[in-house]
Amino acid sequence: MSIFKIKGGKKLKGEIIPQGAKNEALQIVSAVLLTDQPVTINNIPNIRDVNKLIELIGDLGCKVEKLSKDSYRFTAATVNVNFLETDEYRSKAAALRGSVMLLGPILARFGKASLPKPGGDKIGRRRLDTHFLGFQKLGAKFNFDAAEHLFQIDASELKGCYMLLDEASVTGTANVLMAAVLAKGTTTIYNAACEPYLQQLCLMLNRMGAKISGVGSNLLTIEGVEKLGGTDHTLLPDMIEIGSFIGLAAMTQSEITIKNCRIDMLGMIPDIFKRLGIKMEFRGDDIYIPSQNIYELETFIDGSILTISDAPWPGFTPDLISIVLVVATQAKGTVLIHQKMFESRLFFTDKLIDMGAQIILCDPHRATVIGLERKQQLRGIKMSSPDIRAGVALLIAALSANGVSEISNIDQIDRGYQYIDERLKNLGADIERI
Repeated sequence: MSIFKIKGGKKLKGEIIPQGAKNEALQIVSAVLLTDQPVTINNIPNIRDVNKLIELIGDLGCKVEKLSKDSYRFTAATVNVNFLETDEYRSKAAALRGSVMLLGPILARFGKASLPKPGGDKIGRRRLDTHFLGFQKLGAKFNFDAAEHLFQIDASELKGCYMLLDEASVTGTANVLMAAVLAKGTTTIYNAACEPYLQQLCLMLNRMGAKISGVGSNLLTIEGVEKLGGTDHTLLPDMIEIGSFIGLAAMTQSEITIKNCRIDMLGMIPDIFKRLGIKMEFRGDDIYIPSQNIYELETFIDGSILTISDAPWPGFTPDLISIVLVVATQAKGTVLIHQKMFESRLFFTDKLIDMGAQIILCDPHRATVIGLERKQQLRGIKMSSPDIRAGVALLIAALSANGVSEISNIDQIDRGYQYIDERLKNLGADIERI
């Protein structure tokens, strides 16, 4: 098990390029199973979760060709559905939450599938009901074998229908959408997620011959087609990395330029960081963050304490709540952080308190952060990364702290951020992988 050893308190400087979007990659790579024609995907991040999914795709019989460091060609002309019944598949799929995204394409094209209960971050209960209820409304029949922890799904005759999703789940919407593109008739999905990554999936499927309208809204209409063709697709830059780098610059008083951000697809992410008092300039498609000694939290118009909470898109993404919380620890002012989606995501605050942060964990979903205004620097400690986003939040805290920090369980961080230590070193960070 590797650890990061970080000597904090250094100002960073330079340019950094965000990786391809992890959450988009998991959907897009799964979608290659919808066609027997070649699909080329560019800007794929070299991270554990995506690499494991590509390995699973290959194990299913899809031809996988690596064209460059971040481009792959997938040809799923022959797919061995029987692999889904093997112990090897169960073991690999159970270790990867993104494996659930294989269900929609496999059901649409082959009419049956099985899936072990998937893994992933331990950030709270992450139910799969939206996926299965959607498949069920399309005509699929499923059974959960509690003894084997295995879902069995029969989708030999999928038919379009109207459905109201019980929650605006991104992965749930994507999975049902991929199943619906090859179903007979018209499917209408209301309360659909409309994140940029979901929009990207819709646009890619339309280029492949699907008929999806309402892209970018929460009402999608899909006219089923008999077959899809191949296409080329380029992933968006990862908005969570971009937000993480904005927070990193503020916490370490650094001057950083984040390149090629696709600012038009970031939604309210820059605005939320501006509410924390962080200055930034848009230079074309780059975000420039100047070095700031002090950044002051806004208040609401009536003077009450600012609240930052997550919400379905176009609301603020829950994946950046951990970053915002860390950044607030050195701000001037007080903020209430409300993480609505996952009940275990704020538990990493105990490590920040050990570092000297002033945080009141009100309950599993809410934390009040009293900014230190840099009057007291965080101190380095030994800690463990509980999940991807909290791990990077702790990494940012360590880079800003006085003294040496050690972060263990960094495999969690590697699941979502490629070469993060090397890229931070290029900015001047004192970080070592041991």
